[in-house]
Amino acid sequence: MQFIGTVIEKLQRHPKRIVFPEGTEPRVLQAARQFHCLRLGAPILLGQRGKIEALARELKVSLDGIRVINPEQSEDLETFARTFRLLRRPRGMKAMEARDVMLNPNFFGAMMVAMHQADGLVTGTNVATTVVLRPLIQTIRLAPHIITASSCTVMEFEDSRVGEDGLLFLADCGVVPDPTMEQLADIAVSTAQFARHLLGFRPRVALLSYSTKDNATPPSLGKVQAAVALAESKARARGLEADFDGELQADTAVVPEIAARKLPESKVAGHANVLIFPDLQSGNIAAKLLRHLAHARTYGHILLGLDRPAADVSRGSTARDILGVAALVGVQAIAYDQLYPGAGETLPGQ
Repeated sequence: MQFIGTVIEKLQRHPKRIVFPEGTEPRVLQAARQFHCLRLGAPILLGQRGKIEALARELKVSLDGIRVINPEQSEDLETFARTFRLLRRPRGMKAMEARDVMLNPNFFGAMMVAMHQADGLVTGTNVATTVVLRPLIQTIRLAPHIITASSCTVMEFEDSRVGEDGLLFLADCGVVPDPTMEQLADIAVSTAQFARHLLGFRPRVALLSYSTKDNATPPSLGKVQAAVALAESKARARGLEADFDGELQADTAVVPEIAARKLPESKVAGHANVLIFPDLQSGNIAAKLLRHLAHARTYGHILLGLDRPAADVSRGSTARDILGVAALVGVQAIAYDQLYPGAGETLPGQ
């Protein structure tokens, strides 16, 4: 818990408001209780108050310090619906249709964040990633100058020799199914920037493949190789100090002894702290295996590239996992404009 403990200490100095659209989910209620008890800020649960109060009694969880909002009864519902209709006007959305959409807690929560009534959003315990992303993309949208939204999973290992003192940042494990070369470069830079912003260390970014620097390059490897050069260029343009290398096999990326035999001159090989996967399948599979077989503590998916902080937690998350993700979203919100200059300056519909 050293990593998340550091995150919690930082957030205690700068508490934030996190909205949880799944207010009637027991794990979410328990995480919200801990969020308040640890003095991390103000948790906001969305849902019918009666159901949330009944669940709290059943779980013997106090609602003191937790704000409960039923979108259907909220005084902001009509304002949110009008704003959303403005956002969707090019598609011919009607007033009643916009109101019906805002009754969905994920849309309502996203609009709360977009309208600066909450500092971040955490959801996904009972729905697929696509269901989480749709409200965010339609309401919060992408940060300025960002082309690709992606996600990052932070993994903490008992062995401090792994990654950066036991920490690895994995991407993309949740959003882009089959990234193009340009998207892969964007994912690499966004993840490196997030790692640097969160903990301050120099990112060593390995773009992974089934082969290491294979001269007989099939198209899939060519994409990875080209993405490395483009990521380096994009990082320089953003003023981000980071090292990139690829294509690298996973063992070459994280095992010093193997890297010393294969790529002794590489600044990344053997010491990577950021792992970029060539597609969503490989990234998600690797993250699940590391969590359940290596017993790595897992925090994700932290969504990258949006105009405001948000996260899509796994449906297999525990209350502790949700708390950790909420703490990470809160810490992002402390200085989000440093991560994405200009983010959050314009309200929806403006």
